[in-house]
Amino acid sequence: MAGNSKRRGAIRNPGTKKGAVKGSGGQRRKGLEGKGPTPRAENRPGHPAQRRAAAAAKAAERARDKKAEGPEIIAGRNPVVEALRAGVPGTTLYVALNIDADDRVNEAVRMAADKGISVLEIPREELDRKTNRAVHQGLGLQVPPFEYTHPDDLLAIARDSGEPPLLVALDGVTDPRNLGAVVRSAAAFGAHGVLLPGRRSAGMTAVAWRTSAGTAARMPIAVATNLTRQLKAWAGEGLMVAGLDADGSVDIDSMDLATDPLVIVLGSEGRGLSRLVRETCDVTVSIPMAAGVESLNASVAAAVLLAEVARRRRIAGRI
Repeated sequence: MAGNSKRRGAIRNPGTKKGAVKGSGGQRRKGLEGKGPTPRAENRPGHPAQRRAAAAAKAAERARDKKAEGPEIIAGRNPVVEALRAGVPGTTLYVALNIDADDRVNEAVRMAADKGISVLEIPREELDRKTNRAVHQGLGLQVPPFEYTHPDDLLAIARDSGEPPLLVALDGVTDPRNLGAVVRSAAAFGAHGVLLPGRRSAGMTAVAWRTSAGTAARMPIAVATNLTRQLKAWAGEGLMVAGLDADGSVDIDSMDLATDPLVIVLGSEGRGLSRLVRETCDVTVSIPMAAGVESLNASVAAAVLLAEVARRRRIAGRI
């Protein structure tokens, strides 16, 4: 062994000491040196607050990824014409070369020109590629990425309206058609904004744009990194949180808080509200239905509940 071997050339490891030595080797002095202020809990590796902060950062990154979705293309003659009629803010209308023009094609080109949207003729193969081989029938309308509002701004927008805030939050609605329909109902019945969770949720894609019939252009929509946390924050600001649930504690006819500052939370058709979101709600509301019908489509249920809230607010405004 190095240090006590009789072999020629054997040497002691300079990093080791054997036997009694004088002094502490500077360890006592180092122990007296200050180590600086204690780091914040979220900066200490392994601390629960640090793990929560890391999870929140990942959720925020996912939300930013959703916000940064690239432009999409609405494909098909009828969908393109419907989108242009509804005021979906297209940027480019693609028309396949040598297309057999009919009334829908002519109307699409005319409306695009009137709205200042570029009209480009491209080979059919290129339009196939742009639409991911969708059935485009020679027409495609490119729509820009949706610009989401920050969740904190939704409440400010609602309060600036001069009316009791009315916000809609979605929990697990993954079908963009349902999302677009909910946005359309929210606009029709006076809601001030729509909140989406950062995960397990549809985003404002071209399909959602089209289904919203253009109302998404004037309805603020935000993405929350943590839906439950955002609902609790709004509750702390004085808003009541009402979740739509088939087994709700009150039915829609008894929802007296409709005229209060309110957040309506809608779950998915399959599993409804998640456990944490349900526990966050101040009240759960059900819609009475005829026997044999289990549930309504999420967008239809949203329209029914929002219409009832709007009706009660109109009556209260006349008193």
